[in-house]
Amino acid sequence: MKKQLISGSSIVMETLLHEKVQWIFGYPGGAIMPIYDALHNYLDRISHVLMRHEQGAIHAAQGYARVTGKVGVCFTTSGPGATNLITGLADALIDSTPIVCITGQVFSYLLGTDAFQETNIIDISLPVTKWNTQVLAAENICKSIQKGFFIAKKGRPGPVLIDITKDAQMQNIVFDFSPYKKGKYVYSFPCIKDKNIIEAARLINLSKKPLILAGQGIILANAEDIFKKFVEKTGIPVASTLLGLGSIQSTHHLHVGMLGMHGNYAPNILTNQCDVLIAIGMRFDDRVTGNLKTYAKQSKIIHLEIDSSEINKNVLCHISILGDCKNSLKKLLDYVHPSHHKEWMKKFSFLKTKEEKSVIKKDIHPIKGGITMGEVLKWINKYKKENSILVTDVGQHQMIASRYFNFTCKKSQITSGGLGTMGFALPASIGAKIGSKNRQVICIVGDGGIQMTIQEMGVILQNCICIKIILLNNNYLGMVRQWQQLFFNKRYSCTKLVNPDFIKLSNAYEIHSKRVEKREELQYAVKETLQHKHSFLLEVIVEKEKNVFPMIPSGSSVDEIRLE
Repeated sequence: MKKQLISGSSIVMETLLHEKVQWIFGYPGGAIMPIYDALHNYLDRISHVLMRHEQGAIHAAQGYARVTGKVGVCFTTSGPGATNLITGLADALIDSTPIVCITGQVFSYLLGTDAFQETNIIDISLPVTKWNTQVLAAENICKSIQKGFFIAKKGRPGPVLIDITKDAQMQNIVFDFSPYKKGKYVYSFPCIKDKNIIEAARLINLSKKPLILAGQGIILANAEDIFKKFVEKTGIPVASTLLGLGSIQSTHHLHVGMLGMHGNYAPNILTNQCDVLIAIGMRFDDRVTGNLKTYAKQSKIIHLEIDSSEINKNVLCHISILGDCKNSLKKLLDYVHPSHHKEWMKKFSFLKTKEEKSVIKKDIHPIKGGITMGEVLKWINKYKKENSILVTDVGQHQMIASRYFNFTCKKSQITSGGLGTMGFALPASIGAKIGSKNRQVICIVGDGGIQMTIQEMGVILQNCICIKIILLNNNYLGMVRQWQQLFFNKRYSCTKLVNPDFIKLSNAYEIHSKRVEKREELQYAVKETLQHKHSFLLEVIVEKEKNVFPMIPSGSSVDEIRLE
């Protein structure tokens, strides 16, 4: 029997089926048109979401990946379509999000000729991908995509870009699918050293003032349950990085808050007083450490990390446990002793009370002035569903939401951490909702960030996606303005915004909406937003020049955190 010929584009789709891909986020164009033509025959098995911009496509794929734990997939064309992915690739790389981006490319014989919409996306994307490749022949498409998926999710997750020339997409070949055979050199899990486990446990058992720094690695490893057992057995207080929020419930009696520049007062101060610092799945970025010359010099540091390049990169550790933190914690759990640290926890309680009097009370229960972002979060916590996912953009609202949102379940925090990408939240919330249809998605944005990707409201309209958008509007680029106020003598250079009528814009996209300017209207408006059956945009006019505290000034030590 004569074997059937199949096009390179159909091979793309067949391979994605074998990788169990259910959703693709994308934007078609000339160089990827053959793949989109093949996709037409697979829409009963793979769904496609037409985004309004390629940056929106990759951010949506990120949101999908973060909430499902699966690899997010996006399609774009060549030239500007491919280059519009760069911000999302950089974001996914630094935040360890598994993404496979498939881009179309001009015919192979046109490469290097400056053909229409030809861009050397391989060299451009090299620094912001975990792996990339260009495919020139149909026979190499399947194994390239298989390898891309393997690399994207193996070890420390990250983004992959696969660039396929138009002739490779159109070429017909005899195709026999075969499982991917990984090379020996590719991203195998490191072997956890028992001697390091035993020595780490010894330090933990002897410690009087230990502190755990919980990072996103716990979430990426699906290690929340074993992490909770470890915390409760050892009785050690837990502070979360921005991306580590949700690794343990916010209300857990051993959770002492968020680390970092706008984190909680107690964990930042006491980082420089603990005797053992246990960092789990985090990379000691500058927003967490402040001045490295003064960071935790009194402490023995234990670092559980999957990426060997992160060990001793920023902070020298005394013991490193290289491996998947779920496996590391399982081993460590057998050696640590049951304990409690009541006197040490009293210090956290004392400093928390100080922060509550100076900052939290003013944020959550203001007596005078305009509406604060904190009190919006107070009512969100009251009316949100137990399974809610928080998606935030970047700026003051991001810090306030992360500080006050009550994280109650796994994979409930989606934000741009390392890159700090404004415009991230709206498309990421679309991907999050598609990936988790039965969970409530709350998208909190500022008036600056939302305007960078506001066109993605068209996706909500076209696909009837239910997202709760809460726009905290202070008519400023708030975080930049705060720095200008505190460190540049209130020279508000280019940070004041003259905004459009967001309610009219929302209505144009057939999204229910409401604007709130008075405190007495806020509670009901939040309740209405979160209990509405369909998408809803709530615009809250908040204080124009309200600052986010606590704050560690840039270049300062973590124990120089300011309450005002």
